Amino acid sequence: MSESIHVAAAVIRATDGRVLIARRPDDKPHGGLWEFPGGKVETGETVEAALARELDEELGIAVTVARPLIRVTHDYSGKRVLLDVWEVTGFSGAPRGAEGQSIVWVAPRALTDYEFPAANQPVVAAARLPDRYLVTPQDLTAQQLLQGVRAALDSGIRLIQLRAPDMFSADYRDMAVDAIGLCAGRAQLMLKGPFEWLGDFPAAGWHLTSTQLREHACRGRPFPVGRWLAASCHDAEELALATEMEVDFVTLSPIQPTRTHPEAVPLGWAGAAALLDNFNRPAYLLGGMTPADLPQAMQAGAQGIASIRGLWRV
Repeated sequence: MSESIHVAAAVIRATDGRVLIARRPDDKPHGGLWEFPGGKVETGETVEAALARELDEELGIAVTVARPLIRVTHDYSGKRVLLDVWEVTGFSGAPRGAEGQSIVWVAPRALTDYEFPAANQPVVAAARLPDRYLVTPQDLTAQQLLQGVRAALDSGIRLIQLRAPDMFSADYRDMAVDAIGLCAGRAQLMLKGPFEWLGDFPAAGWHLTSTQLREHACRGRPFPVGRWLAASCHDAEELALATEMEVDFVTLSPIQPTRTHPEAVPLGWAGAAALLDNFNRPAYLLGGMTPADLPQAMQAGAQGIASIRGLWRV
C-alpha cells in the first residue's frame, strides 16, 4: 500500500490580489519548482492548526482570516498526497523566507509562468479563478445582454459565461465579438457553441454542455492548456468525464430548485459536497444560488457559486 500524506497548503492573497509562492530547495523532491506554502498535517492536528504552524515556521506570519479553497489528491510514485488548500486573506507580520527559501508575490494571471509540481496544477487554477461565475439569462436581445455584461463588469464580476441558447448562431457569434471586446483586460469570457467555432475566438474560454462533454471527453482537451475549458456537470459520471477531458473547472447543478429547469431533481448541499469530495478541480455550484450562499458553497468544497438571476443586475 502506498504512503498517504496529508498536507495543509495556503493560497496567501495580498490586498491587491497577488498570491505568494515559494521556491522549493534544490535538495528536496521537486527541487527548484514553485509551491504554495504549507506542510504536513501531524497526527491529531487539525488542518487549520497545521496551516497556522507551518506559515509561522516558514514565513513568520500569523493567519487571521482563512477559508477552504480546494482539496486535491495526487498519486506520486509510491505516495498519495492530499493537498488541503486554504485561501488566506488576512495575516499579521511581513512574509519572509524564514527557512532560506525564495518567495515572490505573483499576479494570479502570471502563476502559469511558474513551474509547479503536478499536484499543484488544480490549485493554480483555483488561485486564478474568482468566487462568482455569472451565466447570462436567455430570452434577451443582444443589446440587453451586452448592457448586462457591462453592468456585471462594473460590479466586479470577473468570470462570465455568454449563454444565449435561443439566439440564432450568426447573431450569437456577432455578439460574442462585442462581448470579448468589453471583457478584454477586465474579465474572462466563456463562450458556448460547436467545436468548429473554437479557432474563431482564441481570446475566449469555452464552456461545454454536458452533451458535448459526454460526446468528446474520450478525445481529451480540444485545445492546449492555457486557455480556459469548463463543463456543465450534474452527477458523478459527468464529473469523471470532466476529469478525463482535463477541464479546468466545472459547474455542478442543480443545487436547489430553479425556474430554468423545474423538472430537475436538486442535489442539495449534502449531495454536492459528496460529489465534490474526491473531485480534483475547481467547481461552481449552480441552481438557485445567490451571493448569500457563498459561505455554504465553499464549505461544500466549491470554488464559489455560478448564477443567472442571483448575479444579473439589469
